Amino acid sequence: MTTQPAVLVDIDGYVQTMTINRPDRRNAVNQDVRDGLRAALDNLERDPGLRAGIITAAGDAAFCAGADLHDMNSGKANSLGGADGGFAGFVRYPRSKPVIAAVNGPALGGGFEIVLACDLVVAAETAWFSLPEPTRGIIAGGGGALRLPQRLPTTVANELLLTGARLSAVKAYDWGLVNRVVAVDRVLSTARELAESICAAAPLAVSGTLAIAGAARKAAEAGAWEVNDAAVRAVRLTADAKEGPRAFAEKRAPQWSGR
Repeated sequence: MTTQPAVLVDIDGYVQTMTINRPDRRNAVNQDVRDGLRAALDNLERDPGLRAGIITAAGDAAFCAGADLHDMNSGKANSLGGADGGFAGFVRYPRSKPVIAAVNGPALGGGFEIVLACDLVVAAETAWFSLPEPTRGIIAGGGGALRLPQRLPTTVANELLLTGARLSAVKAYDWGLVNRVVAVDRVLSTARELAESICAAAPLAVSGTLAIAGAARKAAEAGAWEVNDAAVRAVRLTADAKEGPRAFAEKRAPQWSGR
């Protein structure tokens, strides 16, 4: 039996579509997904014939459920990031070309962080977003705790970050986190329409504009990634950080020790 790649890449004209292809695991990120996304982004950046990217996922059960808990429980969570690309090889990747998130289902944890790293977002009516990490004893260290307060009012962001509450696609649209909310069968086509609108503009002007927007974001994030990474490392070593994923996998309430 032939095993399909963890990330499928399709090139059509100026647009490269990247599909996380682990529907049986709710498209959770493992090392294969990280390596596949990183390679796809390298190709997007390297190929002068490509002007925009789309990231989506297979099936409709989830866009991405974040880090694969099997990898977390086996101690591989650290390997899902990296200084150059960050979580999934994506959230801190230094891109010069725009990427659109085509969110076909729930995006939670690292999946939401992938969405937050994109430049435009199309979401299905049934999609929702969540950063449940604190309820599992860890921190949303792939940009969630850093970027969400930049996009939302402080009190709204804090509620989502501290409680793991769900944000519906419609509410995300109302708050400006999402560009379009459409039926699930129109998510990819709508993202494609946005991509083609971008590709119709002058490519150097697009990349230059994206560079300006990226510089503004980096200025806002100056020093914050160091705080983010230090907090993630400190919490990762605690007993609670081990208890959270274990309790989730065992489908029981976690017993926090504060240690």
